[in-house]
Amino acid sequence: MGHEILHVVGARPNFMKAAPVISALDQRHVPQRVVHTGQHYDPAMSDVFFVELGLPEPDVNLGVGSGSHARQTAALLTGLEDELTERRPAVAVVYGDVNSTLAAALVAAKLHVDVAHVEAGLRSFDPTMPEEINRRVTDSLSTLLFVTSPEGMAHLAREGADPSALYLVGNPMIDTLLANLDRFDPARITTRLRLPAEYAVSTLHRPANVDDPSAARAVVSALAEVAATLAVVVPLHPRGRAALRRAGLDDAAGVHVVDPLGYIEFLSLVRGARLVVTDSGGLQEETTVLDVPCLTLRPNTERPITVTHGTNRLVAAGEVAKQAAAILDGGVRFPTVRPPLWDGRAGARIADVIAGAVA
Repeated sequence: MGHEILHVVGARPNFMKAAPVISALDQRHVPQRVVHTGQHYDPAMSDVFFVELGLPEPDVNLGVGSGSHARQTAALLTGLEDELTERRPAVAVVYGDVNSTLAAALVAAKLHVDVAHVEAGLRSFDPTMPEEINRRVTDSLSTLLFVTSPEGMAHLAREGADPSALYLVGNPMIDTLLANLDRFDPARITTRLRLPAEYAVSTLHRPANVDDPSAARAVVSALAEVAATLAVVVPLHPRGRAALRRAGLDDAAGVHVVDPLGYIEFLSLVRGARLVVTDSGGLQEETTVLDVPCLTLRPNTERPITVTHGTNRLVAAGEVAKQAAAILDGGVRFPTVRPPLWDGRAGARIADVIAGAVA
């Protein structure tokens, strides 16, 4: 087994977390290899991020594509086993909580390759979320646990994680945001999309919101209520696209449905928004730093620090319009203290630990 670090990425949220870690390890002259599983294969959900974030071209793309959890995970396991067996890296670095994360951790652990989990310790305590299963299993298999916020350290300690494996490092996704802050230009993207000066942004893709027709109709109704007073821009995620359209999203007055956007354009859009309605985990974090009010259409969050230290509120679909109206009337509490270590240096802290582990 050599000293090479193998990064496994596969879906849009992974890329923003991986970029600062890969860059910091490169500065430390640590040999690296990037495997793109192809879990997100649409160029707007994948390729554009490599270009915009300065990520190196993947050394291999497994091209697994979409499918049920079982079929997709099975394809990931097969492709990743071949890759890890051939390369025998010193450490496999996995990011977040997608199926690629789970599969890579499982393959690496069975091949006796150390697993480093970036964004360890997050818990929604909602077993109906596929991501919650992925998080728990990945953490249980990891030898290096890189944690974004203090409550994650507490969760892992209660679950019996080895204290010497835990590192509170901050949030590498925020590293990427801060590094690109000067590139986020709301005027440019609103002009290109022909949007009004004031608008809300909505992203929705969680099974609980889009898989059940009645839930999808409730979500569309909530957005339509907001759009009666404030335009709502919806960059429509491939997952849930058909369900939301069947629920009438395209017919809702004041709702502007657009194709998925690249990282710079999307964060430019968010930066200029009056508010955000989402079920995304990462967007809760990004709005916390951008000081954009965020309504999260979920009963729970694995990122509670975005509520205590950010602008995030958890809401049900029936509460969205009322909460949005309160925000537009000035009822927003902007944080005075940022989450600890969300300072743009998380990637460097992670790289220091990994470099020391393979030295």
